[in-house]
Amino acid sequence: MLANLLLPMLFGFAVFMAGMKLMELALHRWAGPYLRATLERATATPIRGFAVGTVTTAALQSSTAVTVITIGLVNSGLLTFPRTLGIVLGSNVGTVLTTELIGLNLSRLAVPLMALSFIGWLASALLWEASPHRTASLGPTASQPGWFTPLRYGSVAVFGFSLLLLGMNVMQSVAPAVEAMPMFGWFIDRAGDSVLWGIAAGAAITAAVHSSAAVIAMMMGLAAFGAVPVEIGIAAVLGANVGTCFTALLASMGGTPAGRFVAYAHIALNVGGTVLFAPFVGELTSAVGWISDSPAAQIAHAQTIFNMVSSLAALPLCYLPVWNRRPLRL
Repeated sequence: MLANLLLPMLFGFAVFMAGMKLMELALHRWAGPYLRATLERATATPIRGFAVGTVTTAALQSSTAVTVITIGLVNSGLLTFPRTLGIVLGSNVGTVLTTELIGLNLSRLAVPLMALSFIGWLASALLWEASPHRTASLGPTASQPGWFTPLRYGSVAVFGFSLLLLGMNVMQSVAPAVEAMPMFGWFIDRAGDSVLWGIAAGAAITAAVHSSAAVIAMMMGLAAFGAVPVEIGIAAVLGANVGTCFTALLASMGGTPAGRFVAYAHIALNVGGTVLFAPFVGELTSAVGWISDSPAAQIAHAQTIFNMVSSLAALPLCYLPVWNRRPLRL
């Protein structure tokens, strides 16, 4: 019984994570060369940093990646701590794109998207071989034509997204078995008494797997089959936003004080937002229920509302003069 539950769940989770990492890697290779220069130029004010953080996180599909890159820029002295505050807030908003796409229930498009992405990647390979930019003397490292990068890396990113959808399907298939487990029933009873159980579970699992999107997607899958009440799924979403700070904290260790301040700001934002929202999980559940009838979409919308409200509420604090009173470049 346990093996029949764990094996499909672990396999689905592995496929989901492989898709997430493949999509993140492809988008990073595509947009990464421009990201560092963009962050350096476009963070003069918190609102501009907020916009850049939102767009770059939506492009890279990883708030953790943007936060870690930002910590690296601060450690190297290319950015000061005050200029990173807007980026941290914007990264929390940009990351909701993944969960909103999953909430659209696009699983039936997984195989067609996979086939389309393979055709796109194959076309890029064949066209590159026939391209005059690739000469015998220069070899495959020759300068690439403008169409090559978006076609190749875009195809790989779409393939990663299709794997993400397939993994989501596999994880959803074990929901009835999960619901039948006595331990799971015990957890649901405890979480019904206090949302702190759901928050703690979301934080612990996210810290272990280093992906809030994966944990939120898992909760969306369980909620779609009725194995987890939406309210508990939303509590786990709050916890997942706390657990995702662990990776940024690890990245800041051994760096400069300014780099550690970036990680602390990330933690303060997510923990503060969770403390703010925890007493109102019931009201948030009612609000997203009014927006959508789908349990999975409701959890995705709760994640969006949480991140947007938390970031927008904290944005005016970035303009306080206290951040400029002491040099945090070193």
